[in-house]
Amino acid sequence: MAAIGLNGVKVGTTSSQAYLEGKAVKETRALMAELCRHFYTLGWVTGTGGSITMKVHDDSIPKPQQLILMSPSGVQKERMEAEDMYVLSISGSILSAPSPKPYPHKPPKCTDCDPLFRKAYEMRDAGAVFHSHGIESCLVTMINPLSKEFRITHMEMIKGIKGHGYYDELVVPIIENTAYEYQLTESFAKAIEDYPKATAVLVRNHGIFVWGDSWISAKTQSECYHYLFDAALKLHQMGLDWSTPNHGPIQSARRGLSTAGESNVSVKASKSNGEIDPFPRCIVLDIEGTTTPISFVSEVLFPYARDNVGKHLSLTYDTPDTKADIELLRSQVQSDLEQGIAGAVPIPPDVAGKEEVIAGIVINVDAMIKADRKITALKELQGHIWKTGYDNNELEGIVFDDVPEALEKWHALGVKVYIYSSGSRLAQRLIFGKTNHGDLRKYLSGFFDTTVGNKRETRSYVEISESLGVDKPSDILFVTDVYQEATAAKAAGLEVIISIRPGNGPLPDNHGFKAIKSFSEI
Repeated sequence: MAAIGLNGVKVGTTSSQAYLEGKAVKETRALMAELCRHFYTLGWVTGTGGSITMKVHDDSIPKPQQLILMSPSGVQKERMEAEDMYVLSISGSILSAPSPKPYPHKPPKCTDCDPLFRKAYEMRDAGAVFHSHGIESCLVTMINPLSKEFRITHMEMIKGIKGHGYYDELVVPIIENTAYEYQLTESFAKAIEDYPKATAVLVRNHGIFVWGDSWISAKTQSECYHYLFDAALKLHQMGLDWSTPNHGPIQSARRGLSTAGESNVSVKASKSNGEIDPFPRCIVLDIEGTTTPISFVSEVLFPYARDNVGKHLSLTYDTPDTKADIELLRSQVQSDLEQGIAGAVPIPPDVAGKEEVIAGIVINVDAMIKADRKITALKELQGHIWKTGYDNNELEGIVFDDVPEALEKWHALGVKVYIYSSGSRLAQRLIFGKTNHGDLRKYLSGFFDTTVGNKRETRSYVEISESLGVDKPSDILFVTDVYQEATAAKAAGLEVIISIRPGNGPLPDNHGFKAIKSFSEI
């Protein structure tokens, strides 16, 4: 009995062979050969390096079930022809392989990137994945060999990366290279999981993997990534910092990099008595109770989100962001139900209808907000609701009066400032993008949220210090109003200051941390 293969046809029968030799597969084969020739001229797949894969687009077949084409391994990519491509099922079974060619060609072999490509298909529902050995993608990972991320902001080409705008900080995870590409699979999957908004993973001293919903999306993003890497390298050669909004001079001490004529010393500032006091290389700020009154969050943002959940979901129900928010909430609620979390109720399946689904979500979100839960599913939805409020001038971020002056001062000194909040990165950018003191994002180098970890867990601060690439964790100053967060950060080796602001909660007696009432005291 013939096995049932992809697309509901029997492998080995005339019908399956007819599909494999049909128009959709042939056109995809030819397109891949054409793209490989183009990528060779860009320097992305020279020396037989690099690889590409695409799904066979067919409107009659659901995307997760579409055939997968992959380029072969160890061949001259610029000389490949349509018939050189492998055709695979969604399970990874080879349905069609190229015929051997005479010497000096090697026997055909499917790309070693196969398991990594399939991870992108499985975890991101990709339509195409490109693996480039472009020199820019290799060198940019070598500038700071300790960094776990590449970060860049305020560059026009960032807009070509899915989900990003000019003012956003683009973050690309970096994983360590291995002797063989298939050995990257575990760390590659971990990076995809840890960076849910990423569309690429860099491999140190090696190259980059980029995926998109289609081959056009993957190609466009690949071009933008290589442009941004090249820009970062050129800015570095000029002594300019690509990761800050104004791309000012690199502070060599902060980055662990020396430029001509500079010594690798700490950023310093003069005290009023003439003594020299070293500044931290990086400052990480909490928001609620630190830069912003707790009352703004509890009395303005939370009620706005709670009151507009149903309206927001109804108006945006079929958009990609809302669909992603609903899936996150479903997963969180299912976990809550299994753990017996109070207030959790089942969210009806999609077949129950839009109104039923929204009603179930509203009940759960209301319970989550009342419990002040610091969970990604809630924070992502809140961020999207707040964006509407800011866009409609119904919301304005509030910061304490001493915050803008301090940010400007630290920025002038070359100290990089980051935000770490339980609110989503989007919500953080919104607060600082439209405040009672104007747009303050130009002073901020990046944003961390709960995707890096819970704020009361030491591991989260270890991840942040590794991401920032400092020589030692104590090069980072963390400012928060929460004692448990301060304790966790201190355990990770960070310097910590407690913020005392009007409306903040009480602190334990003899908590042991330096405390300030204004950023001017830092």
